Amino acid sequence: MGVKNYLIEGVSGTGKTSVATELQQRGYHVIHGDRELAYQGDPQTGKPLDGSAHKQNILDVAFGHKHHLWDVDKVKSLVADRSNPISFFCGGSRNFHHFIDLFDGVFVLDIDLDTLKRRLARRPEDEFGGKPAERDLVMRLHATQEDIPKNATTVDATAPLASVVDDILSKCGKTD
Repeated sequence: MGVKNYLIEGVSGTGKTSVATELQQRGYHVIHGDRELAYQGDPQTGKPLDGSAHKQNILDVAFGHKHHLWDVDKVKSLVADRSNPISFFCGGSRNFHHFIDLFDGVFVLDIDLDTLKRRLARRPEDEFGGKPAERDLVMRLHATQEDIPKNATTVDATAPLASVVDDILSKCGKTD
């Protein structure tokens, strides 16, 4: 959806949704990937899980995380639409390797463990990371960095939100 398209990634609790909201408030085009593109599917084929497979494994937090995908065709379509000067895709997916090369840049929000624990502790149970098993998974993913795109630009997301967004925009060549 932009002449330039950027992906903003990071483990749960690093601030992707907050950054997306701040970018929108500043007038930028934003795709909330976890709301607009996500579904449960096979990470290799992209085929959506049938209802029974999802229901059987709904309590398995790691299964749900591993199968949290973005619709690759929708991502490609949005990237191909050049009606906005810049677009930010914010969120996480386990199949980013199928579309990451479409982006002009990739940013990974990073925070220290204490900040992550504090942020997750404030989450309600109906938001991912709000339940103990989800927090445990997020802590493991934070430690291993296994789901983080390689060769991305790391952004210190422990800074105040406005500063985090200013940093991202500066790295995109924007100065507002």
